[in-house]
Amino acid sequence: MEIQFKIKRFNELSTSELYSLLQLRSEVFVVEQNCVYQDIDGKDEKALHILGYYNGDLAAYSRLFNKGYYFEETSIGRVVVSPKYRDKKFGHDLMRVSIKAIKESFNETAITISAQEYLKKFYESHGFIQTSEMYLEDDIPHIQMKK
Repeated sequence: MEIQFKIKRFNELSTSELYSLLQLRSEVFVVEQNCVYQDIDGKDEKALHILGYYNGDLAAYSRLFNKGYYFEETSIGRVVVSPKYRDKKFGHDLMRVSIKAIKESFNETAITISAQEYLKKFYESHGFIQTSEMYLEDDIPHIQMKK
């Protein structure tokens, strides 16, 4: 079985989809990474949400922004794969779908991301290049990358 993706605007998300994506983001970005920060940041309403399901579970997620909202270029953020599915390499599927959705939804190909530094090689494998020095975001080393 392969991962199945849904692409939705905020107002198209069901209550259970919203709950699942917030739960996954909290599980990884707050609990697993031991980082207390405001995940619910008021930006979800402006984002396009990519939800990847495997066997009925939300296994992967990202949110996309049109240019000028988060960065000058379009952007991909909150890229996350559930810990129980990381062995399946769904992060690569998620990035391919996210990049394609930016092109199809926003008619753009230039993308900027704020990447956790340890994932540099992962994002480079999808055509991103580092464009900043390391900086701390919520006490986690990040770098800006562009495609």
